[in-house]
Amino acid sequence: MRIGISNFPTDYSMAPTSLGKALEERGFESLWVVEHTHIPASRRTPYPLADELPSIYWEAHEPLTFLAQVAAVTEKLRIGTGVCLVPEHHPIALAKRVATLDSLSGGRFLFGIGAGWNAEEMENHGVEFKDRWKVLREHVLAMKVCWTEKDAEFHGKFVDFDPVWVEPKPVSKPHPPIFIGATSTWAMDRIAEYAEGWLPVQIPEFDERLKLLTECCEKRGRSIDDIDISVFTMIESQDQIAELAAKGVNRIILGLPTSDENESLKVLDSYAKVVEWAEEV
Repeated sequence: MRIGISNFPTDYSMAPTSLGKALEERGFESLWVVEHTHIPASRRTPYPLADELPSIYWEAHEPLTFLAQVAAVTEKLRIGTGVCLVPEHHPIALAKRVATLDSLSGGRFLFGIGAGWNAEEMENHGVEFKDRWKVLREHVLAMKVCWTEKDAEFHGKFVDFDPVWVEPKPVSKPHPPIFIGATSTWAMDRIAEYAEGWLPVQIPEFDERLKLLTECCEKRGRSIDDIDISVFTMIESQDQIAELAAKGVNRIILGLPTSDENESLKVLDSYAKVVEWAEEV
């Protein structure tokens, strides 16, 4: 079992170079950071988790830039987006940025993606909220072409371009693994169709969704064993890790609160037992 860390990095939290070194020194396998290009001042779309939206949602650094600094001072630590809001980017430009980060990091990038929950945020990028998953799908398929073909072209409803040359190609082959960060019933078939991993928060319906994902994979001629399952959760015991491993989970991602370096290091040190437990599972 691999243990990762997720974080909302800001100007007042632990610097990327310090954080990367601290994680690698303590045996963590990966770092996952969030993305919001902005947060609309409108509160038409309610925050799903509470009445008030925490300020870290609009204060968080741009993830690929942050992760590039992490990669520069580490050797083994994997770096990922948890998640990148793919519909908010042009697929050719995003394909190049992802491939560049994967290349510069020696193939350590994990591409966690999602469609977003804030309707106004999508609209500011010219995407209708109802279309966000359709747009995401075409963007992913177009990026895969950019990553794997010399004369890359794509013709869809939302993305359309004639042959282009997009370099560098990623070090990861055929491309960085794509993890879909969603837990809806609809998301399971999306994972089976065009992703390599599932990146859920551990919800009460986890077992039910896992069964559905297995069925969706079988319908598409894939095996659930081919899906890298990484779960955002908190760990109370080694037995909990063993239970998740038995269900096919390969990675547990623990949350690191947005705080200064001293407080962040205290939290990371408190997770030492989880890293030790995971090594024995």
